[in-house]
Amino acid sequence: MTSKVDEALSYEQARDELIEVVRRLEAGGTTLEESLALWERGEELARVCRRWLEGARARLDAALAEEEAEEEESAG
Repeated sequence: MTSKVDEALSYEQARDELIEVVRRLEAGGTTLEESLALWERGEELARVCRRWLEGARARLDAALAEEEAEEEESAG
């Protein structure tokens, strides 16, 4: 489950932290428990990023639909 703190992260903050998590996992040298904690954090951050991107897509779709409707009204 995503925490309130994670929900307050901007897309860029979540993405940057996710990049750092992936870098640490790829570098190795962590215990199994640390690796699992990093992986879980990465999953949470990926969900935050996905929500931001889905929200952006919805806003773009709405804007495009509104523009299409306006064009149809002026053409019709």
